[in-house]
Formats: sequence, structure tokens, C-alpha cells
Amino acid sequence: MEILNETALKPAVKQPERNRRNMTQISGVQSWSLGVTLQLILAAALHQGFAAVAPPTTAPTTAPPHKDPGRPERGNYVVASANGTACLLASMGLQLNITFSSLSQNKTVQDVVNLQPNMTKSSGSCDSDSASLRLTTDAEKTNLTLSFTLNTTSNKYHLSEVFLSAAWPDMKDAVSARNNSLDYLRGTLGYSYMCREEQTLNVTQNLSINTFQVQVQPFGLTGNQFGAAEECQLDEDDMLIPIIVGAALAGLVLIVLLAYLIGRKRSHAGYQTI
Repeated sequence: MEILNETALKPAVKQPERNRRNMTQISGVQSWSLGVTLQLILAAALHQGFAAVAPPTTAPTTAPPHKDPGRPERGNYVVASANGTACLLASMGLQLNITFSSLSQNKTVQDVVNLQPNMTKSSGSCDSDSASLRLTTDAEKTNLTLSFTLNTTSNKYHLSEVFLSAAWPDMKDAVSARNNSLDYLRGTLGYSYMCREEQTLNVTQNLSINTFQVQVQPFGLTGNQFGAAEECQLDEDDMLIPIIVGAALAGLVLIVLLAYLIGRKRSHAGYQTI
């Protein structure tokens, strides 16, 4: 009768224990990879949250807005030069936040009003280093002027001034607001500025403007069309989040696959040759 060598029996006895160790190692790697992925996704979400937070502003004590008018319709506005060609193009939805003294309520209120493109007239002017867009609505009871300035040295432009005059029936006194030291909607000569996300342009203590799906070009137009678009930081941040999450998930799949292959190789080592 053939007597089995004692050493030959040892692998068969310890094989289940080795398999348990391998499974424990695989489980540990999977748990670690899942923790890393969750941290990456949480970091991306926090980054998005901080990017969307606007600087705090001081506002007067007011009553709540009358109502939410909803998202404004996007309008297309053109300013033509003396020879009839477009010198400023703008496509955007505009929403006015105005604080005023109400006759009917006898107190200070804040009202939110959408500019309706089909009831708004556009005009303006263009020079070598300045351009303006004037929007008139409500039978000239509301006039909004957006002025842009071009730095001829750096070839960069920006929204430098906003002027609003409004005389609504419920106002005790007509509202007039102006700020000529703004720095919004920054772009490069020959390119259009684009921002799909909603932005709030703080003008004065009693006026701010919400913009939606903005594309504007006040200088360097060619053929009455927008130049190549330069996207705002808010749009770039929105594109960054899916990339981070996708990379994290791809890394998780790769780590789990490698852990599985390594564990499978070890668990099939079999009996050792004497």
C-alpha cells in the first residue's frame, strides 16, 4: 500500500484557510477603493457648492417679492453702426430685482420683473473702445442701458456700467440706479462671452440683474455673427463635475477587476509539488 507523504497532505488541509485569507484581502481592497471613490465624489460636490456661492451682499430690510415670475425668455438684441452692420450682438434672458417704495403697500418692497423680448426695443451706439446696449420696455417706463469698455492694450472687454430708470405705477418715486465701476461679462476682442448658467449682477443696493443663457459680443464682430465663444467659469465648473465622477468610477472598476484577478490566481495555486 502506498503511504502518502505527510507534507503532501498539508496543502489540502490549509487550502480553505488560504482561500479565506485571499477573500479577506479582496474585500479589503474593494472597501478601500469604494472609500476613495466616495471621497472623490464628495470633493467634487463640495467644489461645485463653493463655486456656486456668491459673495455676501448687504441689502436693506424689505418685504418679500410679490411673486416669482419664472425664468425669463431669451431675447436677441442688435446694435448697428452707421454703415448698417452689426457692431454689438447680445442674446440673453434678463430679470430685474428692484427695491422701491410702494404706494399700494405703503412700505419698501422688492419686485422681480422679467424683460419680455417681444415688448422690448433695442438701440445703442458703438465706438472704438466703448459700446452700449439700450433696452426700452413698458412704453418707455423702463430703460436699461448696458455699457461695455474695451482695453485696447490687452484687447479685453467687460461690462463696465449699468444704468436703469423705472417709473412704474406702484412707485412713490421713479427709480434711478447707476454704477459705472462694474467688471462683469469679461471677454476678448473678436470673441463672444458666453455663460449658460444663471448669474446675478449686483449693480446697486436697490438693483441687481439676473442673466440667463448669456452670449454677448460688443467688439470685433465679423459678418453680423458671434465670434468663437469664451465660456464663463460657472460653465467650466459644471463640465468638471461629470469628468471627476466618471474618472472615479472608472478607477473603482479597474481596482476591483485587478483585485479579483489577483485573488483568483492565488486561490487556484493548488497542491505544491514535492
